Amino acid sequence: MVRNDLFINIPSFFKCPISLDVMKSPVSLCTGVTYDRSSIQTWLDNGNNTCPATMQILPSKDFVPNHTLQRLIQVWAQSSAVPSPVVSSRQVGAWVADIENRRFGALPKILDYASSSDENRRFVASLDGFVPVVAGVLGNAGAGIEILELVVRILDLVMVEKGVKEQIQGLILKSNRDHLSAILLILEKGSSDSKIASARILEAIAIDPESKRSISEREGLLSVLLQLLSSQTDSSSLDSVLSCLIAITVTRQTKTQLVRSGLVQTLAKTLSTSNYPISTTEKSIKLLSTISNCRDGHQAICEDPICVAAVVQRMSMKLSSSAAEDAVTVLWSVCYLNRDSKAQEAVAKSTGLTKILLLMQTNCSANVRRMCCDLVKIFRVNSKSCLASYDTKTTHITPY
Repeated sequence: MVRNDLFINIPSFFKCPISLDVMKSPVSLCTGVTYDRSSIQTWLDNGNNTCPATMQILPSKDFVPNHTLQRLIQVWAQSSAVPSPVVSSRQVGAWVADIENRRFGALPKILDYASSSDENRRFVASLDGFVPVVAGVLGNAGAGIEILELVVRILDLVMVEKGVKEQIQGLILKSNRDHLSAILLILEKGSSDSKIASARILEAIAIDPESKRSISEREGLLSVLLQLLSSQTDSSSLDSVLSCLIAITVTRQTKTQLVRSGLVQTLAKTLSTSNYPISTTEKSIKLLSTISNCRDGHQAICEDPICVAAVVQRMSMKLSSSAAEDAVTVLWSVCYLNRDSKAQEAVAKSTGLTKILLLMQTNCSANVRRMCCDLVKIFRVNSKSCLASYDTKTTHITPY
């Protein structure tokens, strides 16, 4: 690496075997070889089923983040850092003007500049006209997918700044030009990083009921998100899609469409897989809770052979208080509110009563305690049990 006439030695194991650049997000295949996430994702998306370095056939295309290597790269980068060339505010303004005039070669320059520091990100976000110019590219019918991917990555980067999210929402949802088609295209055919950025943008602009409805009713969007949810194995991708679905799943029509497209089966499979982080588990339970109050939702939960048992199993994890409430809400909906015998049997076989009683002993909310008491009534055993005289003295409640 050469910068300002200085030569920096890069450790070979910091370089991606595919791109030969320093890895930004190292992930490891089952062969033990580590690659940069974007490079290996592109390799796999092109239909390859081998490890590029060893050419071994991959029994699994799953990869896991190599956090240790990422920390080492970060430490090395900080210790090896040299001053980067100064970019004037006039130069950044010229880049924005280039984009406005459809000279999109300035997009990667802005992305690199804004990514290099928080100060740079705040500066570009504060430029008059920056957000409308960049977001406007999404409505340009002639822009290729590589250009669109750069745009969503820039927008995802700057939308944390004050007022930017609202600007993006107005530009995407209230413009006469069709911006959602570009985001839909990226979700279908983009790289893993750009898909994550697109899902995060949709989640961020789903601010009010009207915007949530506008996004969810976009033709083809729900099916694409559900396809991503069922096909992705990377936890970052899963979390971004789950968060997006949670944000836009508010109307009964949306819930019904997702359920009929197989959402419950996909979530049940995710919950029954043990190698996902707690965030993925909690978001999956949250989405189940969201759809459990519609008829198709609780019916699908009851009919799925593993869903209820998977929820009970996850109750033994260290869930947050809100996730515990979501899990109890799912069980309360199918077992108590709808009195489904299959669901009740699944809970009983999964030692669900024990977990419900244990949850009641924690510092749970009053709402969770009431639902747990209602569930205990359902699972009260015969008169010789110590639970036979257990009287919850609760009234009918609705947790939604």
